Amino acid sequence: MAKYDKADLERRMKGAVDSLKSDLAGLRTSRASTNLLDPVMVEVYGAQMPLNQVASVSAPEPRMLSVQVWDKSNVGPVEKAIRSAGLGLNPINDGQTLRLPIPDLTEERRKELAKLAGQYAEKARVAIRNVRRDGMEALKVDENKKEISEDDRKRAEGDVQKLTDEQIKAADEEFSRKEKDILGK
Repeated sequence: MAKYDKADLERRMKGAVDSLKSDLAGLRTSRASTNLLDPVMVEVYGAQMPLNQVASVSAPEPRMLSVQVWDKSNVGPVEKAIRSAGLGLNPINDGQTLRLPIPDLTEERRKELAKLAGQYAEKARVAIRNVRRDGMEALKVDENKKEISEDDRKRAEGDVQKLTDEQIKAADEEFSRKEKDILGK
């Protein structure tokens, strides 16, 4: 078992919060965000590729996204991928550019998105708790190997718990912020 490493635990917990931030950034609110299209995968050149590797995405207006496809032969597959991504967007084809008007969210769709944001937040909390468990196990192993005393283990366990509480609070704050944004409150 690996030795207890507080910096590694902190890095992994912060990674879970960062992952949550990027997941939440992909959720649609009433404003256009280029992150909205991050999860879209396009079938081009016989492979699945992220949209950002075949086109550039911009938000020229608050309620409009613009997708500039680099290779004209990929416009169709990009349009199809956006339509089938389940984002509720209908691309308007302007030759090599696709315009995506962002429709108003219905109350039902807002609730669905808020629920999805909650699932992302719970996934992050579980990841943080798993890192905490790894840290606690590493401390017990170190104590059993007589590398640290029982007092040191208990002190370090307190540090791990404090770190866990801080990161879960950070994840909850990210979720609350996004939920307010989605529900328009």
